[in-house]
Amino acid sequence: MRSSVNETKVVPPEVLAGIGAGRITYVKAMSSDEATNLFPQAPKLAPGLRLYALLGADGSPILLTDSREAAVASALQNDLITVAVH
Repeated sequence: MRSSVNETKVVPPEVLAGIGAGRITYVKAMSSDEATNLFPQAPKLAPGLRLYALLGADGSPILLTDSREAAVASALQNDLITVAVH
């Protein structure tokens, strides 16, 4: 039986974590409320701010900033590879 070309496969987080030996990252836009949950060690943030998080392939938080460009630049400076996630 042939499989469909458009078949969607789900990659478990544990597998994603192993890809690229911890070098694969992505940038996620989020509100300051979401950021507070993901980065509990961060200083108190004003509500309603638009922020950007640099996250490991497994979703682990790396960096929080106020611009997408700063998140990508930080990844580059630390020899991390940033990929698009849709």
